[in-house]
Parts: sequence; C-alpha cells; structure tokens
Amino acid sequence: MTDPIADMLTRIRNAVTAKHTRVDMPASRIKGDIARILQDEGYIQGFKMVDDPDGKAHLKTLRLFLKYGPHGERLITGVQRISRPGRRVYFGRDDVPEVLAGLGTSILTTSRGVMTGRNAVKAGVGGEVLCNIW
Repeated sequence: MTDPIADMLTRIRNAVTAKHTRVDMPASRIKGDIARILQDEGYIQGFKMVDDPDGKAHLKTLRLFLKYGPHGERLITGVQRISRPGRRVYFGRDDVPEVLAGLGTSILTTSRGVMTGRNAVKAGVGGEVLCNIW
C-alpha cells in the first residue's frame, strides 16, 4: 500500500455510506492522531487500538466507532485527500484554507504535531494538509 492515509479515508467513506457502526484498519501513530481529531471535532463517537484478531501481537488495529444523526443521517458527508505521496501540498501559517467556509475541517501535520486548520492558525504554524472532511 503506497498511501495508508488515503486507505483510511476510503475505509471511513465506504463505512459511512454503508451505514456501518464501526470500521477497522491497520493502526499507525498518524492514523491515531487523525482519529483523535475526528473524535474531538464530533465526526466519530470514538476510537481504540486493539490487538490484531489473528493473534499477531506486533500488529495493532485501529477501530473507529462511527456516529450518525438522530434520524440516521450521516455526519461525515465528504472526505478528500489533499496531500498525496506524489504531490505534497504545504501551506504557510497565513495561507491555511477554510473548508466549506468554516463548516468543514482540514487536518494538517505541523512541526507541533497533527492538528486542525483552525488550531494551526491560532498557533501560528503552517504545514502539510493531509485531508479535508465535512
């Protein structure tokens, strides 16, 4: 797999479209940071790292618990990968874009860690834009 973050976003997009309550994927530190941001922003109920069900102790699985509205409507309506391995996209501290005029969230990796675009602007740092979610 050449782009694990795109794989994560595709799994989330497919699970939300199919109205699943959870989605599993191979774990990594950056995926855990993205899941933490999704939970803090209210897009998912929660997440946890679980041992691989095949009994391989060195492999971890990231399990996301998806969240829906009171009538079953999707809270995640769109996910877009911005920076890819073949084309990295960076923004300075003054150029971090808004997503859907502030209704969505951009996730950046900065020198201070993975954070939302709003938090990066408050902290006065720029970085690589991983994805947008709305």
